Amino acid sequence: MVAAPKTPSLYARMQTHGTLTEAPRDVPDARFALPSTIHWMRALAILVDGLNVDFATGRTFYARVQARSMPERELNTVCEQLLFVLNQIAALRVLTSASNKADVARTAIVAWYYGVYSAASAMTAAMDGSFQDNHTETARKWQERFPANRLAMAPFADCLSSVLQATSDAELAPVRARGRHSLVNPPTTAEEAWGCCAEYLSGTADWERWNIQERVRETGSFKALGVSDFRTKAARELRDAAYDRRGISFLHQASRYRGKANYRDAIFLGYGTSVPTLLSGFIDDLLAVLRAFAAMAGAYCSLRLGKSAWTDFVDDLDRKKAISVSPRDVW
Repeated sequence: MVAAPKTPSLYARMQTHGTLTEAPRDVPDARFALPSTIHWMRALAILVDGLNVDFATGRTFYARVQARSMPERELNTVCEQLLFVLNQIAALRVLTSASNKADVARTAIVAWYYGVYSAASAMTAAMDGSFQDNHTETARKWQERFPANRLAMAPFADCLSSVLQATSDAELAPVRARGRHSLVNPPTTAEEAWGCCAEYLSGTADWERWNIQERVRETGSFKALGVSDFRTKAARELRDAAYDRRGISFLHQASRYRGKANYRDAIFLGYGTSVPTLLSGFIDDLLAVLRAFAAMAGAYCSLRLGKSAWTDFVDDLDRKKAISVSPRDVW
């Protein structure tokens, strides 16, 4: 008797044959990819709620920040970026009403990321009038100006000064001391949430080390060594010098999160009959975390702009906004 053919599975075919951009061994593991996406955001939502991260607590956190006189172009940049943040919050608020969260999860993650990105851009512009023209430089600048100087609120404050293994291991130790919890399992307590955040920070450092190795392999200096790996001292020195230049902050993690959801791990947001159930509450968590990050950014910017300029901005936006979210809903 001839066995009936198995039902074709896109995921099984990808695992067997890969795609035009990935070898079979590089296809993400379904057992980890989707849970880590869901559970990192659940962890952050637990923490921003427990820590009461809002505009009022942000103003207290940044109480020593002084207003600075800034040219109109700088002021306009800060306000423009904050408007962009509100736009993404409004989008996420609408997406929370979708009956099937799998329909909108990928779009929601992209909106969440660009909200975080705009909020961070507003903060750097408010601090010193700088504005970076790409995501990598924005993440680097924000880390240097805020987490590295203890000017980011928890749970957005953790960072690694470099991805050198010894350095990152040492700096991860106090982060892991708050709690240990696998991203495969949903967090329910603050301790478990901190554990998930430590895992995501560590995973981002591992991911960045892999990226750096691939970039170093393409450099003329590496090719001149005539080697194919990093077993020699000279090759390791090239790699480690690149490791030492790369720090990791919340913005780097957010960028990786967006990339995984929009590219490498995207299949798991739209494939699998259990996904809609697993995503229950996920968009609400994205919204809660973005609102908290936006509240932090707004608190800093409000003090940097000064009372008059900030009040003018909020009043004008409240009168003339096209979106359904008022600035006073967040700030």
